[in-house]
Amino acid sequence: MTAPRDTPASRRVRANGDGTVYQRKDGRWEAAGYVLAPGTTRKDTLTKLTEKIAASNRGLPVSCGQGSVAAYLTYWLENVAAYQLRENTHTRYAACVDRYLIPGLGKKKLTKLTAKDVHTWLNQLRATCQCCSRGIDARRDEPRCCTAGQCCHKVLSPLTLTYIHSVLKSALEHAVREEEIPRNVARNVRTDTPRPRRFEPLTTDEARRLLTTAQGHRLHALFELALHTGLRKGELLGLHWEDLDLNVGTAAIRRTLQRTSAGGLTTLPTKTRASERRIALPTRCAESLQLHHEQQQRESGAAGSAWQHKGHVFTTAQGRPIDPTNLTRTFTTLLRKAGLRRIRFHDLRHSTATLLLEQGVELVVIKELLGHAHIGVTVTVYAHVRLRLQCDAIDLLGRALGSPETIETANSDGDEPPSCAAFVR
Repeated sequence: MTAPRDTPASRRVRANGDGTVYQRKDGRWEAAGYVLAPGTTRKDTLTKLTEKIAASNRGLPVSCGQGSVAAYLTYWLENVAAYQLRENTHTRYAACVDRYLIPGLGKKKLTKLTAKDVHTWLNQLRATCQCCSRGIDARRDEPRCCTAGQCCHKVLSPLTLTYIHSVLKSALEHAVREEEIPRNVARNVRTDTPRPRRFEPLTTDEARRLLTTAQGHRLHALFELALHTGLRKGELLGLHWEDLDLNVGTAAIRRTLQRTSAGGLTTLPTKTRASERRIALPTRCAESLQLHHEQQQRESGAAGSAWQHKGHVFTTAQGRPIDPTNLTRTFTTLLRKAGLRRIRFHDLRHSTATLLLEQGVELVVIKELLGHAHIGVTVTVYAHVRLRLQCDAIDLLGRALGSPETIETANSDGDEPPSCAAFVR
């Protein structure tokens, strides 16, 4: 009797559970077989079978990846995210994966990761002191946290937790597209919506004081342009003279200047497609930029052969692009000289939007000026300003609907009734 292994493959009889492999008419191969999916009850097992049949009818293949979450995250960072993200963004993603995701979820099988696993891990991360879990306290010369018996409870902020969750969602979303897993379990986990980061924009008087102090500074045109247009730091430093039309009074925002770990100071496209825009320049800014151009020509003559100009509007005295960190130092010195509180350079952008809102400018105009991708971003970031303006409007209406004696008292200080502009801060 011929042994089964000696029988030709085309005529071999398969045993139960072996499944079948065959070639389709289009040349592709298919395999079919039984997969054990035990359940605690007959109803539970039947439910699993129904789900697999439904997935098959939708054209979803059975997940066959057996790798760990850590292995897939490493693959995703090196082969996918590295080509889709900017270098600085990729660096932040890699730090998030190495610091939080791999230590917390890396040992789990990718196909067996559940929404419950993600939710439980996020809850643990939310309540864990980072000094202890990451070994920060152990590396100190003098322990101050759990090593000393007094935990500082340095937990992650809701904004950081949301960022970690979003990185995991992005990685799993790509795993779904590559058919490694049938669904993105991280999307079924809800996290607390973090409050927008608080910022303290300049008031009108503070903005005037800053511009007055900046008079005579070689970067006066930069600070004036920042306060009048709300351009980002990188957008200001990435401006080229070819982007400006000072006769018409417009500026084309096409690029941004950033420092990366690999390329140093690098000119990149704008943050988003919506950020690539053309804005109107106030007459005051156009005049300042013209004076700045004349000053730059004088600096070029003084530098001689050391001048290394590449077309940037704002440069060092030798014509090189300005490092964003150096601009921050210059801005901090200017604030100190003006006697103003310390704020971030990015708060100039918030100051522009806040002052425009207080002058009654429409949100859609501010959205186009700032280059937000969606007006919802503008509404969310400046919700507190809109609420304050609502209070002013309600107070104004309350006085208008008050008794005649109240209205007469309110108007007794002048011959004319107060206008809406009188309540704008």
